[in-house]
Amino acid sequence: MLMLSSPILQFKPLFSSKYKPHTAFATLGEISINKKYFLHNDEREQNGDTENLKRRQLLVFLVSTSLFPTLPSLAKSKIKNPYDEKRLLEQNKRVQRENKAPDDFPSFVREGFEVKVIASDNYVKRDNGLIYRDFEVGTGDVPKSGQQVTFHYIGYNESGRRIDSSYQQGSPAKIRMGTNALVPGFEEGLKDMKPGGKRRIIIPPELGPPVGPSTFFSSKQFEVFDVELLGIKDCTRRTIAFYSDVVCD
Repeated sequence: MLMLSSPILQFKPLFSSKYKPHTAFATLGEISINKKYFLHNDEREQNGDTENLKRRQLLVFLVSTSLFPTLPSLAKSKIKNPYDEKRLLEQNKRVQRENKAPDDFPSFVREGFEVKVIASDNYVKRDNGLIYRDFEVGTGDVPKSGQQVTFHYIGYNESGRRIDSSYQQGSPAKIRMGTNALVPGFEEGLKDMKPGGKRRIIIPPELGPPVGPSTFFSSKQFEVFDVELLGIKDCTRRTIAFYSDVVCD
């Protein structure tokens, strides 16, 4: 009897493996080899993560110590050098001499927005920051709210340069007290002057004018005014039909 020999059945693997793609089933030896390979691969990945972590830590250490050694000092306050203050004072005095500032004019040591006023003992400083000096006291009563004051003035900036003057305009200024028509520091310096008095007023930024394009001074600037109070008048309001105004005599 003839026996037909059937071909040997070969099973095609259901998935491909890059390690052993030839047989459908892996042997125990192959399993152990593959297991060791994957274990070594995991260890290499873990070791790589560890190395990356160590590198990042080393980089942070180098940045915080070697590359930027002054970073911790950023939060510390700057120590002022007395020689810098002296240099700034001499510079301010030199500019004032060039601008022909008047005698006994105060000096300003400016470093950024921080300003130190240096004046002689003839000046008086009030609690609100206003500084003044009387050259002549005058006589009579001081102005009251609602009264009109007539005065001459010369305005200076910190460098001693003249920026405004009623003398050059040819006529004195006339303002009613208590109407917010004056810079707060200016009215503060006027309110206890007497007619005939002459005073120099140093106005700090807190009592200065609002900052804007219509003002002579920028923010954080001191203002200096030489003021001569000429007279004080009482004022009354009059009404004619639908018209009302204030008359001072």
